[in-house]
Amino acid sequence: MKKFIVLLYEDMREEGKAILKEKADLFFAEHLEENYLVERVGEIDGIIIRANGKVTRKMMDSAPRLKVIGRHGVGVENVNIAAATEKGIWVVNTPDANDLSVAEHFFGLALILSKMLKKGDIALRDGRWEARYQYIGKELHGKTLGILGFGRIGKAVGRIGYKGFDMSVLYYDAVRYEEVEKEIDARRVSLEEVMSRSDFISINLPMLPETKGVVGEREFNLMKPTAYIINLARGPIWNEKALYKVLKEEKIAGAASDVFEVEPATKDHPLLQIENFIGTPHSAAHTEEALKKMSLVAEDVIRVLEGKTPLHPVNQPRPCRK
Repeated sequence: MKKFIVLLYEDMREEGKAILKEKADLFFAEHLEENYLVERVGEIDGIIIRANGKVTRKMMDSAPRLKVIGRHGVGVENVNIAAATEKGIWVVNTPDANDLSVAEHFFGLALILSKMLKKGDIALRDGRWEARYQYIGKELHGKTLGILGFGRIGKAVGRIGYKGFDMSVLYYDAVRYEEVEKEIDARRVSLEEVMSRSDFISINLPMLPETKGVVGEREFNLMKPTAYIINLARGPIWNEKALYKVLKEEKIAGAASDVFEVEPATKDHPLLQIENFIGTPHSAAHTEEALKKMSLVAEDVIRVLEGKTPLHPVNQPRPCRK
């Protein structure tokens, strides 16, 4: 029997590839420029995309056999969902694969900032033992944790903060989660209240037109001068220029981010020149455990190609392609 053909934008863990190889031949993109991809999707049955590149309407128009687009991860803003739905193409993802990985990353960055771990390490390597009297950190224990976006990752951040550090949890979200409120004594409040009352703020909002730039100069200026803010969602959700300004003027204690408005971020990025900012290269979900779970998007890709309903659909295409 002829195998399906699946296009992978980037490589992934062997667990996922093994599932694909049983039923499909794999084609790896050499680069992610639209015109290059358009010329190569004519015989493609499925696509698996990670954080880089896009699946556009133009590509779908050029792929008459395309039945499914799998997102290795959660966010699907780099897939034209409307076009896929219109053309009968399923979009699937791995909604809970990286919750813990990203939530742990938040606390890793929070500890680096509040305990001044990076500064201490640099001082030690420079032979400045006396820095132990200069770099006086702050504890997370008992502080107020503010969460912007209380989806799976936001809830995971809240649970770790509450159960691990005895933090009070405030959250801002369009939806109220009463069950989780009872579980971790969380309170749903306004954006302004999260910004003004929190000691540590975690940005976990989805990338939508209405969330772009939602944290800007006004919101940063509401923060306590002793507060920290960390973005593990998407770069455009906050205004990087406004953040640079408040950090440069030391109006807040510090910030960290795993994501940037333009990726990859270059080494001369303004935020990377500031001492009270910590950055990582969009790697919060890159743990062995999470990468394995994200690669299992392959299961839903194969399900769709075999005519079955996926377990983790993002859309409900009608009519489905034959």
